[in-house]
Amino acid sequence: MDGNLIYDVGMHDGADTDYYLRKGFRVVAVEADPLLARAATQRFSSALADRRLTIVNRAIASKPGKVILHRVQNSIWSSLQEDRAELATRKGSSHTDDVEVEATTSAELLREFGVPYYLKIDIEGLDTTALRGLSELEDRPQYVSIEAERRDLTTVREELSLFQSLGYDRFKVIAQHLVHHQREPVPVREGTAAGRPAAESSGLFGEDLPGRWLDMAAAVDAYRRPLLDHSLTGTDALIKNRWIRAALKRVGFRAGWYDTHAKLGSRVVIDHVERPSAH
Repeated sequence: MDGNLIYDVGMHDGADTDYYLRKGFRVVAVEADPLLARAATQRFSSALADRRLTIVNRAIASKPGKVILHRVQNSIWSSLQEDRAELATRKGSSHTDDVEVEATTSAELLREFGVPYYLKIDIEGLDTTALRGLSELEDRPQYVSIEAERRDLTTVREELSLFQSLGYDRFKVIAQHLVHHQREPVPVREGTAAGRPAAESSGLFGEDLPGRWLDMAAAVDAYRRPLLDHSLTGTDALIKNRWIRAALKRVGFRAGWYDTHAKLGSRVVIDHVERPSAH
């Protein structure tokens, strides 16, 4: 494990990559969409030249080869899964086109570029596919995050059980729609001080995250209210009447999206290397 390395799997507009670079880490940024990868190459030309950043224009899938990326107007919802693209259209983002892209697996990616300290995964419907690939590796990241599916408690338990099977036994449930409220601790615990993360980013990570680390049972409990909010006022909510949904939002039942952050258990031995020093 390289303690100075972070993977941004699902780079999108580069908000997370920019934050990790400002924190003093080297970054491997993975993006399936060739247009977004090309834009990032221009934006981060200095970091690329300094070899602080590597951009990998590939999708993450269960096996390598050619796959179809379904692109939508709001590119954050583009996905290899057609039903996810259809969900995006129901959220008001029209389908634009389909493009064939090269895919790799998360295991092959880490074998090629090294095992990171923190692995951020946000790839619209395939987060657990990327996570499952870590089973092929003996050495694993100290911290991993994925976007939670938010369907029901069964899905939550399945995701947390997958983490546990890989050696991750402590969790934090982080509201991504509230990232703009996050503040780095003083002093920072991860890398160097970089200020507030961007509102649409994945935000803080590792020991900079707010709150205490939870065991699996407590993490499941932490998802009960977000799941209720989502079922009442989210996309495809159980309540179809928009006036009732609006009333529920006014009294606090407001759906959001959440990331599960996981920490590798102490029983798993990792050889640490030097990391960016905190100010």
